Amino acid sequence: MSGSEKHNINLVVNGEKRMLNVESRALLHDVLRRDLGLVGVHAGCEHGVCGACTIHIDGKSARACLTLAVQIDGSKVDTVEGLANGPKLHPIQEAFWRCNGLQCGFCTPGMLMRVSEFLEINPNPTRDEAREAIASNICRCTGYQHIVDSVMEAAGRLRGEEWSATAGIPATELRDTVKETL
Repeated sequence: MSGSEKHNINLVVNGEKRMLNVESRALLHDVLRRDLGLVGVHAGCEHGVCGACTIHIDGKSARACLTLAVQIDGSKVDTVEGLANGPKLHPIQEAFWRCNGLQCGFCTPGMLMRVSEFLEINPNPTRDEAREAIASNICRCTGYQHIVDSVMEAAGRLRGEEWSATAGIPATELRDTVKETL
């Protein structure tokens, strides 16, 4: 069997059924970018260390640069392109934008996917839990403070709260605290 042998695989990608004909050795990262045009899946280290290629396979974070496409035949794959609802940003995307949780943007798609899984598991995290959750993804620009702020604001938004992540408390509590000090 050579690496150029082709296989038909069936996937559900961002909610859409897809049938693809891929080489045995094709990495999922390359298939998503090249064959499906999902360029939000970034190639960073290509060794599974940086997290820039983080996606969800059957609801769990995975590194697309380490996964052969033929390995996930029949799976559900979600990428950053599937987060938003048309032109409306997902609450996590909005929080990253509002809290400056991105700078160059290279790590952002993988970070968003990691955070979305984390907040499904832990909808009310502490700042330390947020830091631990994103430790698997490397950002070379932000120093992580704004990313942690983004995670905290996203968690609040997903719970239906108006949040002020920079203060680390719900905006209603912040307003009450400010009123008391005046």
